[in-house]
Amino acid sequence: MADFRLRREEVLDGERLKSMLDESPARAAQAILMAAREGEIEAQALLGQILLDGQGIAQDPSLALRWFGIAARQGHLMARNMLGRCHEHGWGCSADASLAARHYRIAAESGLDWAMYNYANLLATGRGVNKDQALALSFYQRAAHLGHAKSMNLLGRYLEEGRVCPMDLRAARDWYRRSAEGGDFRGQFSYAAVLAHTGHIDEALGWLRKALADGNPKFLRVACKALSAADHPQIQAMAADYKGRADQLETL
Repeated sequence: MADFRLRREEVLDGERLKSMLDESPARAAQAILMAAREGEIEAQALLGQILLDGQGIAQDPSLALRWFGIAARQGHLMARNMLGRCHEHGWGCSADASLAARHYRIAAESGLDWAMYNYANLLATGRGVNKDQALALSFYQRAAHLGHAKSMNLLGRYLEEGRVCPMDLRAARDWYRRSAEGGDFRGQFSYAAVLAHTGHIDEALGWLRKALADGNPKFLRVACKALSAADHPQIQAMAADYKGRADQLETL
């Protein structure tokens, strides 16, 4: 019993968990499973995540959905958000954007930045809910002020375009910068575009390289097209790097 308690405490510590999952995924998964069965809410949410990812345990989206549900019913906000993700994308269930929106809204209204971002995405596109750009903006704003880097980038876009809010290019640039510094690759690309437009080419290239390193294939291919149309030769030359990186990621 003492040995089990030691392992359960280890797995519930964020840094220790990361180390365990890197060094011994199966051992970490077993500890998470045992703690989840003992009723530890954090472990239940973690179990859902590793079942979804197949990290240290056989991938099982349906079972992941069940554990997210168990944790969510006990008030775990990220588990509630992940229920939304599962229903939005059809992980372990049939895709249902309306149900996803319900879960996102509950977690968002309880203060979770990721749920605010996900709910805002549905509101902005009218998936599962009535399209409402003003309400989407309000949730992006709330998440951005909590430090959510992806929401910062989208808030910057609303401000740049003057979409359901007054246009404010200075504020847009500031939010793009904060998003970039927060590690969001789309924010890094947005900030690079602003810098390039204002003649800060070297700084723009630095942020483009950061976005290149972290971006996913879909983003890289869209960005490649934008870079191909750039006025500055050095910026335009980055298009080939983006295409090459997208090709590489898609073969992994």
